[in-house]
Amino acid sequence: MARDISEQKRAEEEIEQLAFYDPLTKLPNRRLLLDRLEHEVFVVKRHQCSAALLFLDLDHFKTLNDSLGHSVGDSLLEQVGQRLSEQVRGEDTVARLGGDEFVVLLSELNTDQEVAAGQARGVAEKMQTALSAPFFLYEHEHHISVSIGISLFSGESDPDEQDILKHADSAMYRSKERGRNRISFYRPDMQVAADVRLRLEKDLRWALRNDQLKLFYQPQIDQNGHCVGLEVLLRWEHSEWGEVSPVEFIPVAEESGLILPMGEWVLRKSCQQINQWQEKGLFCQPGQHVAVNISPKQFAQDDFIEQVIQILDETKLNPSMLFLEVTESMVIDGIEEVIIKMEKLRERGVRFSMDDFGTGYSSLSYLKRLPLDQLKIDRSFVMDIAHDANDRAIIDVILAVADRLNLDAVAEGVETEEQLNYLRKQGCGIFQGYYFAKPMPAIDFERWITEKERSE
Repeated sequence: MARDISEQKRAEEEIEQLAFYDPLTKLPNRRLLLDRLEHEVFVVKRHQCSAALLFLDLDHFKTLNDSLGHSVGDSLLEQVGQRLSEQVRGEDTVARLGGDEFVVLLSELNTDQEVAAGQARGVAEKMQTALSAPFFLYEHEHHISVSIGISLFSGESDPDEQDILKHADSAMYRSKERGRNRISFYRPDMQVAADVRLRLEKDLRWALRNDQLKLFYQPQIDQNGHCVGLEVLLRWEHSEWGEVSPVEFIPVAEESGLILPMGEWVLRKSCQQINQWQEKGLFCQPGQHVAVNISPKQFAQDDFIEQVIQILDETKLNPSMLFLEVTESMVIDGIEEVIIKMEKLRERGVRFSMDDFGTGYSSLSYLKRLPLDQLKIDRSFVMDIAHDANDRAIIDVILAVADRLNLDAVAEGVETEEQLNYLRKQGCGIFQGYYFAKPMPAIDFERWITEKERSE
């Protein structure tokens, strides 16, 4: 009889564990969090105090998870949960909602809203510091950062637990938009931004399915004025809002996962277009190439190499004509895997360009290891070279690095003759910008390249 009771009790405990706790981290799950949040709403109303909900999302976690494997990702999430739990009081709650999303409920804060905000920020900063220390996973060291959104609530505001969670989520997205690894407090206008983001995602899915996205092409010109390449740029003309900037819709695509089918579509369409021009006798000069941007998530896919090779085979494009533009953020974790993928594609003839060099996690130690062919100087350095000595110094260093590593240098954002002359004088070999031509739809680029190649 006693054994039956103990077994029943153990079974009940197991059911409770499954119902209310995350199986990986052993932290409270969404259901238990909402129960505790509902109770906290009752407490703040009764005692007229304040509380806070912190919404945490790990930066670039999916890239790490996809490139290093789910076992590494799971181990990281377990350690994150442990570190977060060490930063709070016994009466507070650290929960995992799923994926790389964690929520922290800070109970019974000061009645003064400003003091309560300071308390919440203090905990958020402690959590950022705790997560900034290295993680050692399977004998390798990894670094992460976290974006945090905070929703304060009190008895005076008559809060609703679902709204509190939604507000903290909106504030977290604001932290992402501000550059990640940030802390943001909820403001009412953030919900408007969140609603716009949801609408953007929905409409972007429709646009991708219905071929509403367009490719534009911007020429790249060498020292002698010849067109040696072009960069493919994605454009979206929304039916209501007009042209939506890539700065707005690319982050939405990355967060939603749409960047994967979108990236594949861009690569395939670009290769098809070049092949069509070559069948007309255009863009056939030796050394001419097409540059296509690749997102970190796209590159991290297990089948990325096979995807690129399949597209090249289908479109019959010479692989040596294809430049894949990668970014510095791609190599902050898992550089060995990045190098392996790049080298396998280079064996097939594909070449690589480091886009926006100098704006991210610049490190010569990784740069010299990557099988690159080209460095692109970001337009932010080119814009003020006529007046800013610091920008000139940075450009000089980038050009020296490119020369030392035997890489071609491409300057973006060239708009004036003064900029062009300085870059030429310093040894930059390829230029791209409005001084030569704006990005053009395919029909206009075809007309432009036809006239240019005839005149040469």
